[in-house]
Amino acid sequence: MSVNEGPTPSVWVTRCSRLLRPSSTVLDLACGSGRHAHYLASRGHDVTALDKSPEALSKISSSIGIHTYQFDLEVGAWPFSERKFDAIVVTNYLYRPIIQNIVNTLSPSGILIYETFMVGNERFGRPSNPDFLLRPNELIDETHEKLQILLYEAGRVSDPKPSLIQRICAVSGDADYSDITI
Repeated sequence: MSVNEGPTPSVWVTRCSRLLRPSSTVLDLACGSGRHAHYLASRGHDVTALDKSPEALSKISSSIGIHTYQFDLEVGAWPFSERKFDAIVVTNYLYRPIIQNIVNTLSPSGILIYETFMVGNERFGRPSNPDFLLRPNELIDETHEKLQILLYEAGRVSDPKPSLIQRICAVSGDADYSDITI
């Protein structure tokens, strides 16, 4: 499911990705058209772009700084049990059984940038299935035990279309970001 499936990266991702250290390893989960993978790779990060669609991945597979990985996150075991990433980006995708895997795949002081639809979005159109809509404070509830929440937003957005969303930017470990403005 996608809010902003065009070439322009999400405002949330561009804002929060300023926290990434140079040449970070980034996992873009359910990357779709690769808008975030392209954005992050263009800033010198080493991006692994995962999606179940071979067609979507074929459009970005030759891009510099992007390694594509075809995998259906909703079938089979978590593919990154032995790997850690400096950042993980998830937008417009929700599959609850993997949320803790995502959190556990962050490196020490790794950053999670997550943005997707929440309950109430059904008033504006798709997605409307509760399986794809976060419950109130769900991103906080799923991450606060292992991650330090730096930013959280929930509510209505109007760009690119009216939607209800939740957004979180959180870091693993005890990294101090108190002197950084994002």
